[in-house]
Amino acid sequence: MIGRILRSADFERVLGSPSRARSSHFAVHHVAASPILPGKKLSTDAVELSTGDAPDIHMLVDEGRAQALPQGCWLGSVVPKRHARRAVTRTLLKRQIRAAFVAQAAAEEPLLPGLWVVRLRAPFDIKQFPSASSEALRTAARVELAQLFERARAPQREQQRPARARPQA
Repeated sequence: MIGRILRSADFERVLGSPSRARSSHFAVHHVAASPILPGKKLSTDAVELSTGDAPDIHMLVDEGRAQALPQGCWLGSVVPKRHARRAVTRTLLKRQIRAAFVAQAAAEEPLLPGLWVVRLRAPFDIKQFPSASSEALRTAARVELAQLFERARAPQREQQRPARARPQA
């Protein structure tokens, strides 16, 4: 399952962690968690009870367990205006981020479940890519994102490998 990160609290949580991989234009952040569930309205919120004050915290019993283990991948993208001035460019980059993420999630070795945020950290050179939505910019972004996700997956490969036994001298 691939979802979208919508809440600012989730973005803050993920961007607060160190980046998992960086390229010349992008950075990838990952947290092995599920998104924060939206607050649910209960029928006791609107009505005053005759028995006294209602408890302020309304939380379902199973809500705590649902957030413990992530079951899928959620993607968020941050493409600031200072690095991509035109809306056409920002939209193109966001689409390329989503397409690269879906391709990596469908690969034979999928990404770890959790929250993923891809952040544009430097602008593309206007002299090299004069058109805001050129095929050259689309291809360059797609190739760089594919390499970035491969590097983001590399630390998890090293963690899964057993440690080598050192020869005794």
